Amino acid sequence: MDAILSPLYTAVSWIIVQFHALYSHVFGADTGWAWGLSIVSLVIVIRVCLIPLFVKQINATRAMQAIQPKMKAIQERYKNDRQRQSEEMMKLYKEAGTNPFSSCLPILVQSPFFISLYQVLNHIAKGQTVGVINSDLLASAQKAHIFGAPLSVKFTDSADKITALGASLTDVRVVTITMIVLMSLSQFITQRQLMTKNVDLTVKTPFMQQQKMLMYVFPVMFAVFGINFPVGVLVYWLTTNVWTMGQQLFVIRRNPTPGSTAWKERQERLRKAGKLSADGTPVKGGLTSLVKGGKAEAAEPEETAPVVRQQPKRQTKAQRQQSPTGRPSTGSTSTGGGTGSGAADAGKADDVKASAAGGKRTGQQGKRTPQPAGQRPKKKS
Repeated sequence: MDAILSPLYTAVSWIIVQFHALYSHVFGADTGWAWGLSIVSLVIVIRVCLIPLFVKQINATRAMQAIQPKMKAIQERYKNDRQRQSEEMMKLYKEAGTNPFSSCLPILVQSPFFISLYQVLNHIAKGQTVGVINSDLLASAQKAHIFGAPLSVKFTDSADKITALGASLTDVRVVTITMIVLMSLSQFITQRQLMTKNVDLTVKTPFMQQQKMLMYVFPVMFAVFGINFPVGVLVYWLTTNVWTMGQQLFVIRRNPTPGSTAWKERQERLRKAGKLSADGTPVKGGLTSLVKGGKAEAAEPEETAPVVRQQPKRQTKAQRQQSPTGRPSTGSTSTGGGTGSGAADAGKADDVKASAAGGKRTGQQGKRTPQPAGQRPKKKS
């Protein structure tokens, strides 16, 4: 493995040496701060380079969350046909533009650097030169202590080995345990933020159960494996966890998962700032224009033209009799050279006269009295 990773040993050791030369002017060449900050700077360089992959990881993770119901349906539908199930899964991944390995890219890319740093510090602890670290730099690194603990020692190292490096067993135990606890705590906080703030709780998927399990598994893993890593590697790991926690906080606040608690909180902040309307659509130009006194200027109602309802035209009696259906026409009709409105008025007059005549006849009929047979009614004088 040393032959395969030898170029990475050289790259990692070169970055550390360059930062060490910079910090030596401030803290001194043999101090733990100069070497410790060099390791921290190595982490920053690596994580900055991984930002594009981190963005891709976020998009891939959200895409995987979105297609979880479809994945479950495919598994249920083709549970007896593994080949067809795999084909449908790959088709679904292609349509969604994601795959399960995209979310693991930052970890996979970072792992070789982590292994290389472990091997570089392990060579320093054994008194062996590695990469660009020559004998002079090796002697300086062996003298470097952080809070009394050499960078190259582990929690499980014997008291004789620790004493040979000019440190006490108690200091090494306290420093390593403290760093392991901080590593586990930072990892737990990061996972808890992801589960409680940045997950759409309305969609229940197996992915959520996996994340919930990892929230408790990762801290335990850090505690178990941490006792076997040198102090310098613990510095690297702790710095990585703190960076991840801060990065996660930034993402949760600025670009949360739609439907999550953090997303609802961001929507509320945007509404209060006037950048989002009540229905969730963004407001162009940010806040509405304000008048003097700080109150929003009321929008003037738009003037609309009055709606005029066209009344039907009444036809004359002659026109109604001529109509084959007997239904009045709403269009205007001219009769005998007159206008439609004149014909309508004439029709009204005829109807009124006819009604009056009918009523008169009815009244006369009501006043008649029966006469004896053979006699004519007497005329009134």
